Amino acid sequence: MKILVTGGAGFIGSAVVRQAVAMGHAVVNVDCLTYAACLANVASVADSPLYAFEQADIRDAAAMARVFADHRPDAVMHLAAESHVDRSIDGPGAFIDTNIRGTFTLLEAARSYWLGRGRPDDFRFHHISTDEVFGSLGPTGLFTEDTPYDPRSPYSASKAGSDHLVRAWHETYGLPVVLTNCSNNYGPYHFPEKLIPVAILKAISGQPIPVYGAGLNIRDWLFVEDHAAALLLVLQQGAVGRSYNIGGNAEARNIDLVTMLCAVLDQLRPAARPYADQITFVTDRPGHDMRYAIDASRIRAELGWQPSVTLQQGLERTARWYLDNEAWWRPLLARPGVGDRLGVTS
Repeated sequence: MKILVTGGAGFIGSAVVRQAVAMGHAVVNVDCLTYAACLANVASVADSPLYAFEQADIRDAAAMARVFADHRPDAVMHLAAESHVDRSIDGPGAFIDTNIRGTFTLLEAARSYWLGRGRPDDFRFHHISTDEVFGSLGPTGLFTEDTPYDPRSPYSASKAGSDHLVRAWHETYGLPVVLTNCSNNYGPYHFPEKLIPVAILKAISGQPIPVYGAGLNIRDWLFVEDHAAALLLVLQQGAVGRSYNIGGNAEARNIDLVTMLCAVLDQLRPAARPYADQITFVTDRPGHDMRYAIDASRIRAELGWQPSVTLQQGLERTARWYLDNEAWWRPLLARPGVGDRLGVTS
């Protein structure tokens, strides 16, 4: 296949690009290179004859039309998005603009291209979303594909809007789409403003490790390479018009996750005192969802996918990667907003 991947210089997008090329697919990476993008994420495939890069904005209709015309992809994997909840609290406009208007523009470009090729049955538009569109769970229960949408932040609301657009373009225009909603990702190349890389880098620099509130918020953690494998499987074998939840089967409270990570670092890079001594509780995020948890039984039953990396294994692999790749993360610390506490006002 030739796959057009939007946001392929980002965290999850670059994992998809690397895996797709390794599987023998041709990939067109479309990314406008905002603050969280990094071409070093795809350096390992940059010289491959299967890889092409287009610096373009999904909100630019003319640019999207040109990319489709020039590269003639067999499928689209749409990962480009503003994704940091704290930034969405401080500046929601960028999230509405990119995640909703950008998705609309890309859908229209894809629909025009698909119609121009005679509506091929094997074309796919795969929209990648988040479990945050479902809102917040209580102590029990899981998000299924039929859970009503109940977004609580500007970020999750903008992703919910984009999900609805994709479904509407399928129902109204017949565009062959598949959708996925994933739990919290982590792993190599994770931009250093999210919890796990922040905890690693604060720990090894001897700084306080910030944990929001009392650290009791629960997330289901999914290793990014497992997620990329699931996404490529859904693209090729998922039923048109169907959505699939992708989770790591690894729920953890934030405080327990950070404590586990500190124990991993104690083994990999011992310090004078346990890294857990640096944990510091800070002002909570406004409207902080209490718990997310994914029921991934549909993708397991229909497509045979399940995560291959446990949380302990994934944390070890992730921590080791950051310790070995300072040349990657060090320059990113100077990018706008990185290291600042965002999203504390409402």
